[in-house]
Amino acid sequence: MFESVLVANRGEIAGRVVHTARAMGVKTIAVHTDADADLPFVAEADEAVLIGVADPAHGYLNIPAILEAAHRTNARAVHPGHGFLAGDAEFARAVTARGLVWIGPPPLTIARTGDKINARNLMKEAGVPVAPGVWEPVPDARTAAEEAERIGYPVMVKPAAGAGGVGIAAAHDETTLHAAYLAARDHAERLFGRPDILLERYVPGARHIEVPILGLADGTVVAFPERDCSVQRHHRKIAGESPAPGITPPLRARMLAAAVRAGEAVGHRGAGAVEFVVDPAGREFFFLELNTDLQAEHPLTEAVTGIDLVEQQFRVAAGEAVSLTSTAPRGHALQFHVHALQFHAHAEGPSQDEIKVWEEPVGDGIRIDAGYAEGNTVTAYPLLATLCVHGDDRDHALRRARAAVDAFHIEGPRTDLPFLRALLDDPEFAKGTHDTGIVGRL
Repeated sequence: MFESVLVANRGEIAGRVVHTARAMGVKTIAVHTDADADLPFVAEADEAVLIGVADPAHGYLNIPAILEAAHRTNARAVHPGHGFLAGDAEFARAVTARGLVWIGPPPLTIARTGDKINARNLMKEAGVPVAPGVWEPVPDARTAAEEAERIGYPVMVKPAAGAGGVGIAAAHDETTLHAAYLAARDHAERLFGRPDILLERYVPGARHIEVPILGLADGTVVAFPERDCSVQRHHRKIAGESPAPGITPPLRARMLAAAVRAGEAVGHRGAGAVEFVVDPAGREFFFLELNTDLQAEHPLTEAVTGIDLVEQQFRVAAGEAVSLTSTAPRGHALQFHVHALQFHAHAEGPSQDEIKVWEEPVGDGIRIDAGYAEGNTVTAYPLLATLCVHGDDRDHALRRARAAVDAFHIEGPRTDLPFLRALLDDPEFAKGTHDTGIVGRL
C-alpha cells in the first residue's frame, strides 16, 4: 500500500476519503481553495495545501496546481473523489506520468466512456441494451429533426461530453427539438469544449437505475445491488435508495449482468456505476452512461453491503487482491443530498449565508457525510451533506429517514430539508412507485 494520498476534491467526499485512508494508515493531503480553508475536510487531513481561489478553473480544476501540490508534499497517490477531475482522462494521464498511483480506472477507460456516443457504440458491441438513437454526432438542427423522426418522439437531447445532467433536455416535437438542440449545443461548446450532440429515445415515466461496479486488478468486474436514483431536479440526483423498489429478481439479474459486461468492455478498474433507464412497466432497460468515478451515492451501497468502497479503491489501485465474500444486500438504505438554497423570483441557487446552527441526527442506521460545519460560510458549492439511513426493510428505513430529517437542524442558510421531508411524506414515494418526474409533481 502507498504511504500517502492527495485528495483532489473538496467537501464531503474529501472528508470521506480522508476517513478511510486514516483507518488504513495512509497519510492524507488535502488541497483547497481560499474559500474552503476553514471547512472540515481541510482540518481532518494530515496536511493541506492552498491551490487557488474559489473559481473552479483556478482551484479544483487546476491540474498544474494540484500536481505541484502532490510534488511539494511527496504524495504517492492521488484520489480524485467524484466530479471535478475524477472523469478527466488528461488528469489521470498527468498523474500517472508523474509516477504517482492513480486511484481510478485507466485513462483510456475514462476517455472511452466520457464520450456518450462512443460509449453507446461500445455498449451495443458488448451486448448491453441501448435505446434507439444516433451512432454519430448530430451536426445541425435539420439533421436532428430527421433523426428524431426516425427514432420517434419524444427524444432526449444530450451533449456527448460532460456529466451531471448539464445541457440535457427532452423534446416532444420538432419545435421543442430545435430549441433543445441549440441550447444543448451551446452548453456543450461553452462548458465542455465540444459541440457534439447525441439523440436517443426518451422514455416517459421511466425510472433511473444505476448498478455500482468494482473492477478488480485481475480484470474481473463485480456488480453490487442496484440503486434507484429517480428523484432528480434538472437531471441531477437529489435522493436515492438501494435496493430499488419494484425491480423483479429477473430484471435485477439482467441489469447486474449487463453492468458487468459494460465494465469488462471498457477495461474498468476501481469503483464506478453503470446507469440505466427502466421503462414504466419494468420490462425493458436501456444503457445511459458508465460513470468511472466513485459517485455520490456510494453510501447506499456501503450501507446495504457493509463494504467500504473507498478501501476497495485503494486496494485495487495498489494492485492488491480483493476478496468480496458477498455483495448481496442486507436491509434497505435511503440517501438524501442536503443543499443550501437561495430562492429568487425565477431562479434557485446556492446561498452565501453563514451556518449559525448545525445539529445532526444521531441513532442507529444513520450516517452523515458532511461538507460543512457550524460557523462555516456556504461557498459556491451548496451541497452541505449527504444523509444516509439504513433499516431492516424499506418501511423501517422510511421511518428512520423521517425521524432523521426532522432532527437535522441547520440555521443560517435556507436548505432543502423541508422538501426532503415532503418527499418522504409523498404517497407515491412511500409506495416506491415514483419515477423521474416525481419532483415536478410535488
